[in-house]
Amino acid sequence: MATNPDYQRQLTIGQKKYSYFDIADFLADHDQNIASLPYSIRILLELTLRHSQERTDLKKFLPAFINWDQQHDHDVPYKPERVVLQDFTGVPALVDLAAMREAVKQRGGDPAMINPDVPVHLIIDHSVQVDMAGTPAAFDYNVKQEFKRNRERYTFLKWAQASFSNLTVIPPDTGIIHQVNLEYLSSVVRFSQAQVPILFPDTLVGTDSHTTMINALGVLGWGVGGIEAEASMLGQESYFPMPRVVGVRLTGKLPVTATATDLALTLTHLLRQHNVVGKFVEFYGPGLQNLPLANRATISNMAPEYGATCGFFPIDEQTLAYLKLTDRSVDQIELIKTYAQTNHLFYRQVEDNQRHYSENVELDLRTVKSSVAGPKRPQDLVNLAQLPKYFAGYDLPDCQVEINEQKFALQPGALGIAAITSCTNTSNPEILITAALIAKKAIEKGLQIPAYVKTSFAPGSRVVADYLKASRLQPYLDQLGFNIVGYGCTTCIGNSGKLNAGVQEVVAQTNYPLAAIESGNRNFEGRVNPLIKDTYLASPPLVIAYALAGTLDIDLTKQELGQDQTGTPVYLKDLWPSSEEVTKIIHDYVKPKLFSDNYQNIFEQNATWNALPVTKSVTYHWNQNSTYLALPPLFEPQTSS
Repeated sequence: MATNPDYQRQLTIGQKKYSYFDIADFLADHDQNIASLPYSIRILLELTLRHSQERTDLKKFLPAFINWDQQHDHDVPYKPERVVLQDFTGVPALVDLAAMREAVKQRGGDPAMINPDVPVHLIIDHSVQVDMAGTPAAFDYNVKQEFKRNRERYTFLKWAQASFSNLTVIPPDTGIIHQVNLEYLSSVVRFSQAQVPILFPDTLVGTDSHTTMINALGVLGWGVGGIEAEASMLGQESYFPMPRVVGVRLTGKLPVTATATDLALTLTHLLRQHNVVGKFVEFYGPGLQNLPLANRATISNMAPEYGATCGFFPIDEQTLAYLKLTDRSVDQIELIKTYAQTNHLFYRQVEDNQRHYSENVELDLRTVKSSVAGPKRPQDLVNLAQLPKYFAGYDLPDCQVEINEQKFALQPGALGIAAITSCTNTSNPEILITAALIAKKAIEKGLQIPAYVKTSFAPGSRVVADYLKASRLQPYLDQLGFNIVGYGCTTCIGNSGKLNAGVQEVVAQTNYPLAAIESGNRNFEGRVNPLIKDTYLASPPLVIAYALAGTLDIDLTKQELGQDQTGTPVYLKDLWPSSEEVTKIIHDYVKPKLFSDNYQNIFEQNATWNALPVTKSVTYHWNQNSTYLALPPLFEPQTSS
């Protein structure tokens, strides 16, 4: 047995002393080798070991980690260190806390004692709609409409921000919840406020299924329902059976023509076939060194689509490189590296053959091809050359539309919407810069997008807009109609607004099967727009390419997108930039200072939000005439019938 039975050890980082709970020592005392455990299980073990020192009743769960892959009928506790909320699903949780304060006040207690027990971040990103697109005025107009629709809700959230401790509200139109979480909120490793601080991994739950994106950073977390989120906010652990962990060994390197989106869609198809529903997925292997964190984020984001609880990447050098890029402090990066290495949470490829997984999958990154997914499920992978056959079954006459005195005869596969949107892809400079360079070359060759296609661009954070502006690429996107319409989920969650005038009216009357292409993560019928029949998921570069063609009924590998000023056919290969072009722009313009400058001012960026009145009161002043916010009857006396 260990000399210190609680397994609490000390280490010094810089000039400061810390303590931590040594998971390797715990396992060694039970004849287990730490090298055999998946990294995600190591994090669950650390969490249980640490909290069992405060709550002795949790000690009974520790034996489940001995021979963990034989213990799937045993529960493990999960008490995350923080909670993230988006504005739609987060409001009910805060309303319940406000109701608790009301009940305490009525009973003569101190309502100010009711606060989240752990740090809670609410990011307002699900409300902006694409009411206007394809014009420089779009952003301002959409924000104005957003506040007109949501004033009551936003006023409540400002009250909550001013009234609750341990709650941070990120204002609207500053970024998508998961990208803000990745770039700014997560510290990766946290520490307690004690004389000798205790170090431990950042863990979380969120009220959005794509909370899983944070697993790219080596942070364990996933989406939950409102009740479970509220329990976590109040410091309560949840329980679930010891998870099965599917190890995905990645080898090789992506070909130049394949993007992170293509890889994510390929893995979604592969892992759905393997059936990872309800399981942890953990990525490892020599291919990790060739996957920058932005690419990992695209993969982790799609975990709900391949059915896993999470898609986890352990902390490694790519993690540290991303933290440096996003301007985390040198001290914080050193703390993360030292702690992760000391407590066996830093990836070691030499242990790959020792690590045990419940199931195993392998993918050679060199085999990934440019592709899309659809028309209704994200796991239905389609190679570009095969896409036209999906529209061959339609036997319909042309759909006649007129826009600004220009007439179009649309056929099945014609695009009603082309949207660069969603947390899935807009955290990735490589694919966004590739898309912008395609736009630049298209403009230089005189190509334009047909007027019937509604185009939009909703970056995941303002940092994206900053580096596209600095590199002077955004004007080319603007000329094609991919003006920035807002910083939020927009089209991906169905906030696409109406189709272009002239198209909306005709399709609403005829129910003609128009299609959409978007760089999102879900595409079941009617999701992006009730008038859209077929929706395909694709990388931002392909969104632009298909928009230029005006249709999905095209083989981009060999059919032309249009003709240049001399009548010469233009193909996708003519527009696709070299990896050297993309790398140079990233090197020159995607700088750490962009991230620090953006996030140090994130609470001041939205003047309309800042102008909203703040009622500083311990309890909320409920509007009895409201049809939206009402005091829930959770604490009213119940009478038996």
